[in-house]
Amino acid sequence: MLKESVDGLAVKPHGTYVDVTFGGGGHSREILSRLGGKGRLIALDQDAEAEAGPGAAVFGDRRFTLVRGSFRFLRGYLRYHGVEEVDGILGDLGVSWRQLDAAERGFSFRFDAPLDMRMNRQGGCTAEELLNARSVQELSRIFAGYGELSNAAKVARLVDAARRQSRITTTGALVEALRPLIPPLGEHKYLAKLFQALRIEVNQEMPALAQMLEQAAKVLKVGGRLAVITYHSLEDRMVKNFIRCGSVSGRTEKDAYGRLIAPLQAVNRKVVAPQEAEIRTNTRARSAKLRIAQKI
Repeated sequence: MLKESVDGLAVKPHGTYVDVTFGGGGHSREILSRLGGKGRLIALDQDAEAEAGPGAAVFGDRRFTLVRGSFRFLRGYLRYHGVEEVDGILGDLGVSWRQLDAAERGFSFRFDAPLDMRMNRQGGCTAEELLNARSVQELSRIFAGYGELSNAAKVARLVDAARRQSRITTTGALVEALRPLIPPLGEHKYLAKLFQALRIEVNQEMPALAQMLEQAAKVLKVGGRLAVITYHSLEDRMVKNFIRCGSVSGRTEKDAYGRLIAPLQAVNRKVVAPQEAEIRTNTRARSAKLRIAQKI
């Protein structure tokens, strides 16, 4: 949904914009194509490999700045670069194909590889460390909350039994340890949920998203736009709640006159889904949802 998301920003030629998930640079290139000579784009990505990816073509553009870091520190990075307010912010929350297809990153169960799953490989806890150190109760919480697995407690107990025999170090070893619980007719979907849960916990994606949304509402100018593409219900619910009532939890606050306190207003009342043509060429887009909001 490249065109739909950038269209949602209503790019002003002389405006200042932020792409909080640079990735392969597709959205950044499209935003730059709509900016004039005085426009500015700041992009963020915590994955060092983004700098060597296909998006590198924009690095020579004087209107463009790439920041190596997590979007959870959005406001701080903008201030460092002398920016207090922006006209639009775009986020594509999906894991890039480069990360999924790089076996050594450990994001996919399609390969037998080290259990890493870190977006930023310079630090932090790996999936291997998480699986072998967390309590059964903590693992159950992760699999239930972030993977929405109905048998999360059984999964946690099976992981615990396997690691007592031998440290779980690879994606293949994890899959084999859980083989008794994997449904034969829904293996792909089941493992996708399991790996999603681990990736979210490793990268602290939910707290990071909450922080980014809260800061986005502060740095957007009145009339500025926020466009966010999500890929699973947990993310989408947080974005929807924040746009609706200014809180990722969905709790509402009202002023002394009983009016809802919310910094944003939805532009697209109905979530935007990818076109069939895009899904045919990119099956990973099938679960994408785009929400657009405006600062009021």
